[in-house]
Amino acid sequence: RALEHGRIVRENILLREAFQQAYGFPEIISEDASIKGIEREIQKVAPTEATVLIPGESGTGKELFARAIHQLSARAQQPFVAVNCAAIPETLIENELFGHEKGAYTGADSRRMGKFELAHRGTLFLDEIGELPIQVQAKILRVLETKVFERIGSVQTQEADTRIVAATNQDLQEAVRQKRFREDLFFRLSVVPVTIPPLRERQGDLRLLARHFLKRFGREFKKENLVLSDSALKF
Repeated sequence: RALEHGRIVRENILLREAFQQAYGFPEIISEDASIKGIEREIQKVAPTEATVLIPGESGTGKELFARAIHQLSARAQQPFVAVNCAAIPETLIENELFGHEKGAYTGADSRRMGKFELAHRGTLFLDEIGELPIQVQAKILRVLETKVFERIGSVQTQEADTRIVAATNQDLQEAVRQKRFREDLFFRLSVVPVTIPPLRERQGDLRLLARHFLKRFGREFKKENLVLSDSALKF
């Protein structure tokens, strides 16, 4: 009963978060040779347990590729949990990732699961991982090495059967040289690096993407007969 209760709690939290987004198998729209190469690479690495690092500029669709890795893996039926490390204040990120026990600090009036616990047996996507404080980087490294963690305020270890996929728009090697990012964590994360090229380097995809989004939003707004004029496509 306790196990079932834990599962229901975890699923309810994930469902509330998923409500704001449309989950499903990611559709990667591209005819570019570089993207086709990345897709083949993802198909090879997805069934493994390898940690994947996805570098690329903002807006290149890194989460789309992370979801594809999850959907093609043996963990596809388990949770995919995404965390934007840049959007969470430094004082809260540890709590967000690892959770806390009741009474761990003022205001902690109940136990709270962290993202590692919610992603148990699934995939944890750490977006903009270069923004993590050094002390939190050390804790993530420990989880990768030992597969266990503790909630804040607890001495009891929790199992972390979680695959990590990380993404960044920073040059992490430069961050390592500047002592802003741990070198040992960088090597742990970049077992398989998958760099996503920006759209300006694959402009042949512009027409494909424009038509895809027009069709998608046409359905959404009940205007399914819209077409792009030649001048619009040229622009």
